[in-house]
Amino acid sequence: MDKFMRAAIDEAIKGKEEGGIPIGSVIVYQNEIIGRGHNRRVQSGSPILHGEMDAFENAGRRSASVYRQCTLYTTLSPCSMCSGAILLYEIPKIIIGENQTFIGEEQLLKRRGVELEVLQDPECIQLMQDFIIESPELWNEDIGTE
Repeated sequence: MDKFMRAAIDEAIKGKEEGGIPIGSVIVYQNEIIGRGHNRRVQSGSPILHGEMDAFENAGRRSASVYRQCTLYTTLSPCSMCSGAILLYEIPKIIIGENQTFIGEEQLLKRRGVELEVLQDPECIQLMQDFIIESPELWNEDIGTE
């Protein structure tokens, strides 16, 4: 497995261990992780700290020219909020762990020229399937259906 997807999965596991939602993300620039994060909505009482948003926050203030050269790795297909941040900062490529449990705004991202690679990684799928069974109300809150 790619070391960057492994880092995103490790972030997802960390989120689950903290009592949160097991979604993780890393942002890679010139073969180095510049931002890593996991869904911390529950832990922080935040409406916006999805895994990708946490990775952006932890990457910090960067010039647009840096973000335009990054690849974002995420364990789950990005939702509309996270996709908006990806488009705003013109991230050109996203590696997605899986989109079987949730398909975010992949069509929008593709239409806007973002390259997507979906791995259908068994560990990513299992993490989300287990979580959705264990905490359906929290999952529905996270994706905005409840």
